[in-house]
Amino acid sequence: MPALALLLAACAGDPTPSASISGASAPAASRPVPSVPADQATFAFEPFTGAPGNIADALSRQIGTEAREQNLRLVRRVGAPATYRINGYLSASGDQSQTTLFYVFDIVDAGGNRLHRILGQESAPGSSGDPWSGVDDTALNRAARRSVAELAAWLRR
Repeated sequence: MPALALLLAACAGDPTPSASISGASAPAASRPVPSVPADQATFAFEPFTGAPGNIADALSRQIGTEAREQNLRLVRRVGAPATYRINGYLSASGDQSQTTLFYVFDIVDAGGNRLHRILGQESAPGSSGDPWSGVDDTALNRAARRSVAELAAWLRR
């Protein structure tokens, strides 16, 4: 149920989101084209909503590593100017056999208009009690790799 609430909350706003789930993308005509050349664009990830600090920190590190490999320029200082801001929403759900990490990243322009949305989920080992305890580095690495790859593809089209 927390995952559904997360996805519904993340959908608030623009009634015609551009979305992608597990690699399936909306038609190119429905997605705004980046307004800045890829080699000049900068990105600022806002603090993630929904995840405990240790998970958010680990995912941030993984995203930073992936962004460097994709030659994307991240702005690290809070409040620093950036071409695009990225709002991240995370949720975890599961049981003793499996945990699922859900993530939503909205890319917004300086005016706060959503330009692109990245949606995904990753499986992780199960846990008893708090589902966040089942979210491991492997799941975070996959989420970071897939999200940054989609971000780079959007930027470079």
